[in-house]
Formats: sequence, C-alpha cells, structure tokens
Amino acid sequence: MNENYFNNAVNIAKGICMRKIDKGDIVVDATMGNGNDTVFLAELAGNSGKVYAFDVQEKAVKNTEEKINEKGFSKRVELINDGHENMDKYISGKVSLVMFNLGYLPKAEHTITTKADTTLAALKKSLDLIKKGGVVILIVYYGHEDGKIEKIALEEYIKNLDQKKYNAVKMSFINQIHNPPMLIVIEKR
Repeated sequence: MNENYFNNAVNIAKGICMRKIDKGDIVVDATMGNGNDTVFLAELAGNSGKVYAFDVQEKAVKNTEEKINEKGFSKRVELINDGHENMDKYISGKVSLVMFNLGYLPKAEHTITTKADTTLAALKKSLDLIKKGGVVILIVYYGHEDGKIEKIALEEYIKNLDQKKYNAVKMSFINQIHNPPMLIVIEKR
C-alpha cells in the first residue's frame, strides 16, 4: 500500500481488502470492469483461493481475461458474463468479501451503467453470502444520473440494516470536487 492510502476511495477499499482477505478465501468482484480489482483480489486470495468476477459487458470479461491470463491466475478466477444480481446462481458457500466498483466501465460506453435495482438485489445476496466477519465494499460513483439514483437507493437500504447484525460505514471526501466516489463498507457481525 502506498503512502497516499487516504487519497481516494479505491485505495481505502484496497487497504480493507488486505486486512480482510486471507490466502484460500473465496471472494467476489461484483463489477469486474477492466479487471484491476479482480487481479488484486486474486493476488490476495492466493493459489488456494477463488475469485468470482461478474460483469454484463463482454468487453469487460475480455479485458479481465487478458489480465488474468497474463498473471497466470486463470485457475483461481472464474469470470462470469452475467449481472451481479445473479451471483447466488454461481456461488455456494460463504465468502469473505464482496467488492462493488459501481458506475460505468472506464474507457467504454458511458450509457451502460450499474443500476439501483440490480445493485440492490446484488447487495442483498452479498449480505447472505458473506461469512461472519466478512465485508461488502461498495465504491459508489455518482457523478452521472444513474449513479445519483443508485447512491440514494443504497444509502436508504443500508441505513436500515439491523445494527445487531451489521456494522455499516460511509466515507466520502468532503473537500474534493466533481463528485468523488463514496465508499460504503458493511461488515457482518
């Protein structure tokens, strides 16, 4: 982890991942995008671990597959060209961590974004899948119309989670301009 740990939501999320994922763990990249988070999670889970990575865009799967193959991680990563709201169809057993990097695929069509309804469905399934002490991490990009709707829906749902079952925290950079991503972390107690 670099010395600029607190300079953005992604770095803080990665720091949490490093503390929560052990070698051999099962983890989920709910939004594989260009594969950066998938590779990072695969490194943390190690040879004996497993990463399930989801995306609805074939371009995302292709980009991620290239990175995974380049690193030699193909045996520890399962790439799934499906929506994250269907993760329960592919994963059995408990997982240590589920990571969402919401918004749109960088360097691709910005009209294809994550949506509040499917993200909420995926979040609910994630909360069922994580083991005690496991976490769900959401990096919420809300500088576009769908992102604003998604942010409001997530905040409304998460603030009503049972505090006896979950710890939930929301972090945002209040001194940065242009809608910096918000970080939400939910831990199962």
